[in-house]
Amino acid sequence: MSRSRRLPQFAVAALTLAVMVPSCQLASAGTPDGSAHTAAAPAVAGSSGPTSSASVSATPVPSAPAPADIDGVMGKALDALPASDGRYTVAVQDLKGQRTALYGADTGPYDTASIVKVDILAALLLDAQDHGTALTAQQKQLAAAMIRSSDNAATDELWKAIGESAGLAAANERLGLTATKPGQDGHWGLTSTTAADQMVLLEAVLGDADSPLTADSRSYLRSLMNTVVADQRWGISAADDGKGSAGTPVLKNGWLPRSATGLWDVNSIGSVEYGGHTLLVAVLSDGQPSYEKGVALVERAASTAVKAFVKAETPVVAPKA
Repeated sequence: MSRSRRLPQFAVAALTLAVMVPSCQLASAGTPDGSAHTAAAPAVAGSSGPTSSASVSATPVPSAPAPADIDGVMGKALDALPASDGRYTVAVQDLKGQRTALYGADTGPYDTASIVKVDILAALLLDAQDHGTALTAQQKQLAAAMIRSSDNAATDELWKAIGESAGLAAANERLGLTATKPGQDGHWGLTSTTAADQMVLLEAVLGDADSPLTADSRSYLRSLMNTVVADQRWGISAADDGKGSAGTPVLKNGWLPRSATGLWDVNSIGSVEYGGHTLLVAVLSDGQPSYEKGVALVERAASTAVKAFVKAETPVVAPKA
């Protein structure tokens, strides 16, 4: 599986072949060109009285460890997995550090299936914010059923409430999604998207800043994604180490058998805790021979990607001499 890379700020939604490195880590410590500072020249030997400058030897300031090629490390780990049916793509982002890795970006868009329900609820909340109102009791009931148990009838109602395809497209423009195309003729599950765009959505829903969603809206969405029914807690949750305090995993899964081929779309998005890091994760797949094999692939890819990402992101500090 080939990989492509993307700038760390997903809001621009631009993919690039350059490795993503925060600007603060690009230069060595010291002068702007990366060289080390030197001390002022010592006073002339034999002079009387206090010296005007201290005699200090020029000691190089050690540079910060060079950041790892996170894309490359994660991609190598995923490439080492046994060959799978169909295709898949993975994106991982450190929610605090903003470093991101993307795998399989060149495989094209994927059907969302039910992960689009997060996007639909985000659109509904944006509309309520615009009108200065809260969701109605009925809308809250429908939203809870849509996210927690992936109820399709509830989704049909909220799809109409946001203005269907046109409403979702308008909301996505505000949220910063650029590669997501809403499904047509009521087929919200056939909305197409990319792992990169799902990172943009997850940033807006689960992040803390630069989101058109208010803190209350984000908290509401998180609370529903954090309480999905037990038999739908598969997927990216396989990558969570259970040691976090942020109430993870927070997720929404999607699965859809395609009538034309009999093959399955199986997806999972959300956030996990691993190794002290809060990570946004999206795994999209299609062409899976069964629901069960699709779930197994998504979980294997999520777990492998997250472990490799954190290993690469954690700097190796050389022991002091």
